[in-house]
Amino acid sequence: IQMDNQVPPRKVPNFCSIRYGIAIFLLFCNVIIMSQRVCMSLTMIAMVNSTEPHGSSNISTKELQDNIKNPVYNWSPEIQGIMLSSIFYGVIGSQIPAGYLSGMYSLKKLIGFALFFSSLFTLFIPPAAEFGETLVIVCRVFTGLFQGITLTVQQVIWIRWAPLLEQGRLTSLSLSGLLLGPCVVLLMTGFICDSLGWPMVFYIFGALGCALTLLWFILYYEYPKDHPFISISEKEYIMSSLVQQNGLLSSFPHLFAWIFAVVAGHVADVFQSKNILSLLTIRKLFTFLGLILPSVFSLSLLYLSSSFYGTMIFLTLASATGSFTMGGVLMNVLDIAPRYYGFLRGLTNVIGLAGGLISSTLTGMMLSQDSESSWFQIFSLMAAISVASQILYIIFAKAEVQDWAKEIENTHL
Repeated sequence: IQMDNQVPPRKVPNFCSIRYGIAIFLLFCNVIIMSQRVCMSLTMIAMVNSTEPHGSSNISTKELQDNIKNPVYNWSPEIQGIMLSSIFYGVIGSQIPAGYLSGMYSLKKLIGFALFFSSLFTLFIPPAAEFGETLVIVCRVFTGLFQGITLTVQQVIWIRWAPLLEQGRLTSLSLSGLLLGPCVVLLMTGFICDSLGWPMVFYIFGALGCALTLLWFILYYEYPKDHPFISISEKEYIMSSLVQQNGLLSSFPHLFAWIFAVVAGHVADVFQSKNILSLLTIRKLFTFLGLILPSVFSLSLLYLSSSFYGTMIFLTLASATGSFTMGGVLMNVLDIAPRYYGFLRGLTNVIGLAGGLISSTLTGMMLSQDSESSWFQIFSLMAAISVASQILYIIFAKAEVQDWAKEIENTHL
């Protein structure tokens, strides 16, 4: 497969540049987006943690003051589940329209307004809870809708701002905020709930999103040629390296990744509930699919994709099939250490973030040597890492609660 026919001019400095400033800014935007998305999973404990019906008059003054800071609602487990999952209905509904709109309208306005409305509906959640669960669900759906627009459209930015040899590292740097966001939530939410009350979690992350929106409208420009502070050397380097691409097509990997993730979770639960496979076998099966299939489709790009449509199909499947790990290794932590799930999930996210940064840097270094033949080395290395990881997982994976993660019960005679 022909990856590049032109050798771009000499690179200009990386981190002291406008393009890397945009990537870092998008990283912070993605941290806030994921914080807004995930925070309800943690605040829900405080929102429904009560043994008395909401509104009971038989409470002390201290309890009344605590209920003002931390309002409590009588939401059933079913309603809680709908609230937590409703944001994803908005995300999936916005993927293809967002890709289509990105080719017609200003990226600055699409991302800016989407980030603003995502933050606005996050701010609405505490007062919406006072009016009932239906309004909370509506706010969550609209939050997901605008987050989906932000996540899809921002990738089109790199068609305009990323030189060919830096697309991987700039994209991964900006998207790494999606991994860092849950870690930030885990660190901050508990402290905020205890000291200020759970509504302040939504107010803080919503306000931060609004502040980033203002900065976005001030600092971002559609094209390098329009930016008033970009150096001439960076402008020439970017403009001479740009390639054309389609915003609609860029949404396909994310759409199919969401579909495969939903299918993986559902099928895994069916296998477990009907005792078709053991839990350990289920985890190994979906981990195998999520690690090996992307490797197969990536290598297929090198040898089987002779047309544009073939390339798009293999690229989409190589990206999307990784979501099968949602039924495998990504859920395995909950099996072996539910007591420490939050901490371990945050730890693995940090490790994943480090891996993303290292891989993007390594990719850039390899491409700088030979931008055509290096793609064969990159895809082959990725496949080798995936196979090695799969072998290690098959050997060492467990699916029962480990001794070190079990509750210690003290008995007194």
